[in-house]
Amino acid sequence: MGMMNNIVAVLGIGIGATLVMDVWTLILKAMGFPTLNYAMVGRWVGHWREGRFAHAHIAKAAPVNGEVALGWIIHYVTGIVFAAVLVGVYGEAWLHNPTWLPAIIVGVATVVMPWFVMQPAFGAGIAASRTPAPWASRLQSVATHAVLGVGMYVPAVALQA
Repeated sequence: MGMMNNIVAVLGIGIGATLVMDVWTLILKAMGFPTLNYAMVGRWVGHWREGRFAHAHIAKAAPVNGEVALGWIIHYVTGIVFAAVLVGVYGEAWLHNPTWLPAIIVGVATVVMPWFVMQPAFGAGIAASRTPAPWASRLQSVATHAVLGVGMYVPAVALQA
């Protein structure tokens, strides 16, 4: 696989994985589970221009123009970055012969981002410690990121066809 093919593969895997995660999130939402509003991701990033990286409660922060679109763009770019991490860690050989375990490992490992970056920055504390049900939130985060891992494996296999 040449460099351009690798880039295209990483883009496809990242976008595919994020789509799988979005379907999972829709299922959770339909079942009544709280899910991340990506407008809040856009709001968080939008406040970076002012040097504000953490909030007591992100939903109470001033809205920023285009926060919904910005949040969704950040969401998909993050999925692509996570796919690049997977390929970076397991190498081009994984692209030629994708297996599920590395994808799941990387998917679950990416839970460090919400637990130690986003949730504290949004005012929810480290690993959702300030939420009404921290362990339920943590379990949902791990499950969602495991689904992201499955989502990285599925398009990688599809690219082999």
